[in-house]
Amino acid sequence: MHAQLTVTPAQLPDILLTTAVVRPVFLWGAPGIGKSSLVREFAAALGLECVSLLGTQLAPEDLIGVPQISEGRSRFCPPEQIARDEPYCLFLDELNAASPDVQKAFYSLILDRRIGSYELPPGSVVIGAGNRATDQALARPMASALVNRLVHLHLRASAGDWLAWAAGHDIHPAVVEYLAQRPDHLWSQPPKTEEPFSTPRSWHMLSDLLHSAADPLDDETAGLLAYATLTPQHAGAFRSYLKVARHAYDLEAILKGDARWPAEPGERDLLYFLAETFRVRLARDLPADKRHASAAVRQFAFRAKSLLVELAEISLEMAQLVIADDEAGNPRLPSWFLVEAARDLPRLVAARA
Repeated sequence: MHAQLTVTPAQLPDILLTTAVVRPVFLWGAPGIGKSSLVREFAAALGLECVSLLGTQLAPEDLIGVPQISEGRSRFCPPEQIARDEPYCLFLDELNAASPDVQKAFYSLILDRRIGSYELPPGSVVIGAGNRATDQALARPMASALVNRLVHLHLRASAGDWLAWAAGHDIHPAVVEYLAQRPDHLWSQPPKTEEPFSTPRSWHMLSDLLHSAADPLDDETAGLLAYATLTPQHAGAFRSYLKVARHAYDLEAILKGDARWPAEPGERDLLYFLAETFRVRLARDLPADKRHASAAVRQFAFRAKSLLVELAEISLEMAQLVIADDEAGNPRLPSWFLVEAARDLPRLVAARA
């Protein structure tokens, strides 16, 4: 399903408070961005027990129940997990990965809040969740009758929200510090091949592994753990970051003039990480229109051009990396900054072209 508008994890509770208490909701989102945990936290905030049903592990009879004879008539008895006396949050996880027959079995539960003669207690909420077909995850087409019975919300990963959450959940300092510098590495598009990829969940896993590993962590083990949980590109950058931290290199110190770019041949991976982080910092802090730049930002741009010159003297390739277009061929940095870089360092931009 195509998302016209998306919500962040921080926005979701208020949206659910408006929607899920009056209509069943379906939460769309990529694997590993926290859909299940957010639903459980929402239920807890309402004081409701969260009862999870996993669509991929159900058969229709698991919902409808088994027939019993009562006074000469048969009646279906819904399973104990569903049939409760007190209001609760019914969480239908991986609903769109369930078989068509299971999805049909959910129709009356979602629309009429009942299975057979059993009705959900007043005050109960029904929330479904699932991945999108574009995520290379198991997702079956959802029948239009089911689509039309649900309020559809699309969740996106947010580095700011995740870092705020991490502050209170014992996430390893190296993970927090890295993602504070590279928030764009929190999530990556699921690959078409079978390999790890970066999500909030995989960063959490890496944090747990780092806590469990021996201290101090050697470079080989750090690399093994990172490549076992993250997108290869992100794993390599995280491993380089650990080296940066170990060698006391810091982009802020370089920007202030308190340190210089690492120039030794054995420090190439450190230089690569710092160059990428420098590019992200420029893209974040430089406005698209120079007329909107404050005096402080203009001073920052002037310092950045000087640092580009210094970086090019060490490695023209790394300097090109800073001003390179993205994978789609679109400039990452403002055009006015690139024009000024061309004026101050023409061989850099000529090589880029």
